[in-house]
Amino acid sequence: MSPALFLDALHQEIQQTQYGEQPVELYEPIRYIMALGGKRLRPLMTLLGAYLFDDNWQKALRPAVAVEVFHNFTLMHDDIMDQAPLRRGQPTVHEKWNQNSAILSGDVMLVNAYELLLDVDTSHLKRVIARFNRTAAEVCEGQQLDMNFETRWDVSEAEYLEMIKLKTSVLLGFALELGGIIAGASDEATQLLYEAGVNIGLGFQLKDDLLDVYGDPAKFGKQVGGDIIANKKTFLLIEALQQSTGAVRESLTEWIGRTEFDKQEKVQAITQIYDSLGIRQLTEQRINDYFAHGFASLHQLPANPERKAMLLEFTKQLIERES
Repeated sequence: MSPALFLDALHQEIQQTQYGEQPVELYEPIRYIMALGGKRLRPLMTLLGAYLFDDNWQKALRPAVAVEVFHNFTLMHDDIMDQAPLRRGQPTVHEKWNQNSAILSGDVMLVNAYELLLDVDTSHLKRVIARFNRTAAEVCEGQQLDMNFETRWDVSEAEYLEMIKLKTSVLLGFALELGGIIAGASDEATQLLYEAGVNIGLGFQLKDDLLDVYGDPAKFGKQVGGDIIANKKTFLLIEALQQSTGAVRESLTEWIGRTEFDKQEKVQAITQIYDSLGIRQLTEQRINDYFAHGFASLHQLPANPERKAMLLEFTKQLIERES
């Protein structure tokens, strides 16, 4: 067994999942965004979580697709709020159709996610729905906090970490937990799965922040320095604002306040400020701390050692990515 086998089964399940037919304008955007691909990390974690405790991991396929449908629903609505023109290199749904279609298709995707979750055995269904409801609300809370932060320059490290936990990490935690619940794992085991997913998710998000500044352009897959150009509040910028003083602070705030600038010059200047403050090393340490906490939870799982080793190895490969 390898993660590739689970991924193949997942792709096949996604391809054959039906969302609805008429009106075409309502359902075609769903098929479109689901076909754009992506890492499929969350549903894959659901399958791997189930396989830890049950040979019949296939019973987690449709619930795993539910996680991916919900994730793409949030992306569809996020793209509207961000007025993003592209998603995975292709036009976003609201650009290809229109904003109203994207809102309505996203709403139906949330309904589709619930329909797919109904495939969970009735003995676990109430718990799964309750956990999904809490997670879905937290993702929305995280998105609202992210929007609130757009107009604030006093965002603390703790506030930022809570925001990315809610917006991105809790869904990864739920995805792993869901696999364990479906497989009949103990409450202790499912809690460990959830904690592992949340901590690994936090590490992933901080790594994205870091790669945006220090990543290899050939591997990163998007413009390095994009967050700096857009004044996006990342872990690195928040730490720099909190730690800088004197002339360094003045230079940082001056660059942030500019409305006209050379993009490359701004990226170089703020990167130098990060270097002078040791922000890269601080971020790397925080990333490593979160990953270490995540692995500690996985190591504690009372599961088949070989299956646990596969999940650990797969997670390590994800962590070492540079894109």
